[in-house]
Amino acid sequence: MVKFAYTILYVQNVTTSIEFYEKAFGFSRKFITPQNDYGELLVGETSLAFTSIDLVNTNISGGFQNSSLTEKQFGMEIGLTTDNIEETMRVALEAGARLLEKPTQKPWGQTVAYLRDLDGFLVEVCTPMG
Repeated sequence: MVKFAYTILYVQNVTTSIEFYEKAFGFSRKFITPQNDYGELLVGETSLAFTSIDLVNTNISGGFQNSSLTEKQFGMEIGLTTDNIEETMRVALEAGARLLEKPTQKPWGQTVAYLRDLDGFLVEVCTPMG
């Protein structure tokens, strides 16, 4: 049986990225390694994890595309649901997120907004479906 366990974001500074998600979205820290090169947040049934770019360069030969606020966002996103999108957006922006798209109600009734985190990753903040 296969089970989705975590998503790992490759970041410049693991501690800074984890602190951002704690402040912006209220997630709880699971752990950070003593070397500060890997850490996880408790975000529900799965974990949101962070690996330093230096560490991942030792794991993946051939390199990878870095995420950066100076470049277009990747063709993927982290999706977060909330019952209070306005408050969630306010707190995230105060924590340092950058607004990409203001909250918009979609034809199917869901309200959706888009932010970029400190490392340039795309974060969808939306109301739950149904």
